[in-house]
Amino acid sequence: MSATVADDKQKARKKSSENRFIKTVKSVIKNKLAAVGLVIIFLIVIAAIFAPVLSSYGPNEQHLQSTKLGVGSEGHFLGTDNYGRDMWSRIVNGASISLLVGICSVGIGLIGGIILGLLAGYYRQLDGIIMRIVDLLFAFPGILLAMLIIAMLGTSLINVVIAISIWSIPGCARIVRGSVLSIKKQEYILAMKSVGASDWRILFKHILPNCTAPLIVYGTMRMATAILSTSALSYLGLGAQPPTPEWGAMIAAGQDFMWEAPHLAIIPGVAIMLTVFAFNVVGDGLRDALDPNMDLNT
Repeated sequence: MSATVADDKQKARKKSSENRFIKTVKSVIKNKLAAVGLVIIFLIVIAAIFAPVLSSYGPNEQHLQSTKLGVGSEGHFLGTDNYGRDMWSRIVNGASISLLVGICSVGIGLIGGIILGLLAGYYRQLDGIIMRIVDLLFAFPGILLAMLIIAMLGTSLINVVIAISIWSIPGCARIVRGSVLSIKKQEYILAMKSVGASDWRILFKHILPNCTAPLIVYGTMRMATAILSTSALSYLGLGAQPPTPEWGAMIAAGQDFMWEAPHLAIIPGVAIMLTVFAFNVVGDGLRDALDPNMDLNT
């Protein structure tokens, strides 16, 4: 009989989660800006995945007889750069780099922030130590912290991922800590403690699942910051190195030809703008749908 009751409760929880997911999706789609952002993200992901199929040329394939062709040129509808490389091919291949760096850096940052936030929120004796470390990281402007880390590690996309992930940890840790402080006072958590449930079981099975809403929103909006930061660092020469088709590096290379071939800098700039815009508006839509009272100013 008890097994049947447990199965019924499990099915009820599953159905509740599915209903919550459907309700969230409908709420996001009703938000016109968020819906536009979802379409843009979908197109960028498709372009990144199928870049070799969508482009007739390699991203570093040079045609020195066709340098600096304008937008709409035959065979190169987005033109070519100063080495005759196809701009469309470099843009779609750059999308895969930006998304990969963004996903990896945000993912690592979320893992680190979740662990620190759970420990700080649940164990009072660790709270002071962890949050002082978080406050120390907050003392540095984000991009300067990333530049400092890269200056110590060296210039490469892998080090950009490490730098941005470290930069992402304090904000995530603060969000999780705040959620844990509120959730651990709930009656069902106290009941779990009274029956002898281990701290790790309480943290990862009962508290962490209830922190997912703010984490989803934070991760989505952090993707925009990560992609923008990757481009900024590459523009400064601290990230992707030539001839890697990274959007920020493409802007840096194209700025010398702004008067004779402005599309070399404008096209990757528009790609960055659209991607960052899309993730930001989707993040706003998710925030309104999941947790309208959440403060992300951390």
